[in-house]
Amino acid sequence: MKPVKVGLLGLGTVGTGVVRIVEGNQEDLSSQVGSPIVIEKIAVKNTEKDRVIAVDRAKLTEDPWEVIRHPDIDVIVEVMGGIDQTKEYILEALERGKHIVTANKDLMALHGSEILAKAQEKQCDVFYEASVAGGIPIIRTLIEGFSSDRITRIMGIVNGTTNFILTKMSQEGASYEEVLAEAQALGYAETDPTSDVEGLDAARKMAILGTLGFRTNVELKDVTVRGISSVTREDITYAKRLGYEMKLLGIADRRDDEITISVQPTMVRQNHPIASVNGVFNAVYVHGEAVGETMFYGAGAGELPTATSVVADIVAVIKNLKLGVNGLKAIVPYKQKRLQSDEHIMSKNFILLHVDDKAGVLAQITQIFAEYEVSLASVVQQPNEHNPDAEIIIVTHNASKASMDKVLKHFESLAVIRRIKSVYRVEG
Repeated sequence: MKPVKVGLLGLGTVGTGVVRIVEGNQEDLSSQVGSPIVIEKIAVKNTEKDRVIAVDRAKLTEDPWEVIRHPDIDVIVEVMGGIDQTKEYILEALERGKHIVTANKDLMALHGSEILAKAQEKQCDVFYEASVAGGIPIIRTLIEGFSSDRITRIMGIVNGTTNFILTKMSQEGASYEEVLAEAQALGYAETDPTSDVEGLDAARKMAILGTLGFRTNVELKDVTVRGISSVTREDITYAKRLGYEMKLLGIADRRDDEITISVQPTMVRQNHPIASVNGVFNAVYVHGEAVGETMFYGAGAGELPTATSVVADIVAVIKNLKLGVNGLKAIVPYKQKRLQSDEHIMSKNFILLHVDDKAGVLAQITQIFAEYEVSLASVVQQPNEHNPDAEIIIVTHNASKASMDKVLKHFESLAVIRRIKSVYRVEG
């Protein structure tokens, strides 16, 4: 049996996991694809660096082009990260007829359409299961498992760092700053955590999921993004008191062929399955018109969970290679993109106001909600020993974003409102 040769771009955490799985599970993998899988060449930054896994130094190179232009390599696995230069490598590999497996969410969110179009032109596979939710096979599920259904909603916890932070704040009453420092010490958060905590990482993943789920070209600029850096212990305390957990959710909705996609801290009803997803774990909730509600849960990052998805994609490429059907499974968006207007984006909302502690304030506030046709599910006014002002907690029924924006703008000019302390989306 002629071996299938793989070129690896990158030998960091995920690349190391790929080598472990391919070499450690060779018998099982070979039985699935009908031939051995050989990692022929690996591009690294420094060939002399000591590594946690034994690798034949003759396979290492500091020149990625040596891997891409290798005549015997059939599959390029990209786990090096980066965008512009990496895109150049990928497009050149496709031009040479090589199949691509990547874990690069940034690349696919920003340039996925161009890469997939080139793959279709060259009849090559481009698989990127590991780019979203680590070891959870959500991309293959959206493409194949839901191929006969029409997806109307995708809602997920797709960033483990922020979920770890919010879980610790909820369970231990710690502050955002305290838990962020712990996450950095444990290696869950980068020294510069901006991409995670400001929701950018999750937004890129939701752009990918939205593109696949709705079969339209969702760009990063189409995703409304808000991170968790402004979430306080007080916010989480009030959420729990009202029966909610705080989660950073990516939400993609489709109604009447109009879509909206956002990433934002959200209060989730405690009896909803996604509210119990804690720590660094991820979960993606999918609603289809035929199948109804489904949820996929698992490790969203890490060496072996992510590498498992990468190697599964390698297996899929090789199976297609044996069948002669490479390039036929790519989902190139074919629907015209129609974004929902603010008048059509609907959600429940939590609002925490600091107001003058005097008679008539609540009446003024409820009158403003009525003026913009926003109905209220609950209103609670209570003292706070740490705050000389009165606090009013409001949860609305479903209201349009346009109406809520008008309410909040009106609040800013209302003298009795000292501060709009917090505003969050509510689910469940």
